[in-house]
Amino acid sequence: MQINEEIRDKEIRVVGPDGAQLGVMSARDAQKIAIEKDLDLVKIAPQATPPVCKIMDYGKFCFEQTKREKEARKNQKTVDIKEIRMFSQIDTHDFDTKTAQAIKFLKGGDKIKVSVRFRKRAIAHPELGEELLNKFRDACDEVGTVEKPPKMEGRAYVMFISPKASK
Repeated sequence: MQINEEIRDKEIRVVGPDGAQLGVMSARDAQKIAIEKDLDLVKIAPQATPPVCKIMDYGKFCFEQTKREKEARKNQKTVDIKEIRMFSQIDTHDFDTKTAQAIKFLKGGDKIKVSVRFRKRAIAHPELGEELLNKFRDACDEVGTVEKPPKMEGRAYVMFISPKASK
């Protein structure tokens, strides 16, 4: 933003500190008014014809703007991607534990990357991994939807599940 002497336009539209229109005048006259009120002249709309400048306390304006941005970042929810790794030969209790953990992550609003890794010669039967992922999808069906269907990536089958939109 251009402030005070940085404003080089011949004519500018000036807005007072209370928001009232002061009209179109030269930048020098507007600067004099700002100095009289012990405030700054700030160009807020450079693309307008003529450009719009406001008389305000620039330091206070910057402070409030950073405060608003900080507040917006605080209220922002970041979505994490949690990974759940399984092997093609997984026991039923281990599978149940992994699905319970996945459901907890989905209820918390996180996305899940489910991967089934193949060790050694187990890669000869990739259909087992796809079958396992389909079973996992069915177990998480009420709280999540498949974002990316199962796909082979190297020695692993990978699937992404995102939480269902809350109603």
